[in-house]
Amino acid sequence: MTTDSERELRNFCQLLSQAARLVQRHQDDVLAPLGLTRAAVIALEGLAPGALNQEQLASSVHAKSQTMGKILARLQLAGLVSRSRHPRDRRQLIIGLTGAGREALAAAQEAEAHALPAELDVSGWQTLQKELARFVASLQAREMNERSA
Repeated sequence: MTTDSERELRNFCQLLSQAARLVQRHQDDVLAPLGLTRAAVIALEGLAPGALNQEQLASSVHAKSQTMGKILARLQLAGLVSRSRHPRDRRQLIIGLTGAGREALAAAQEAEAHALPAELDVSGWQTLQKELARFVASLQAREMNERSA
């Protein structure tokens, strides 16, 4: 038998999933004129602090390495990232942002910022962000526990 709290959690998860799909679709629409997708911007943001190898980047943005490889191939063709051999381990490729990649990332962040709905006040966004961060941390902790078990 399902309790009220279990039903509420399930409803919350469905609403969160719907919100995520809508946000992703909206972001992709805003980014399309720039020739980018949200997945590409996530990769660019992951590289903004500094160059990484593909596995490090995938891990830092919680993506699969194979998926990241496809995104990086498109970004490299567009001239937004560069790949070079690691100086100490020639088997590894180091991926970094190009100047064009930094410009594209700045343009994408600007486009996304201006596309956010203004109906919720700043404190509302902050509360939502705080609670979502707690929820995500809880899910990540559960995932780590399941992997180590």
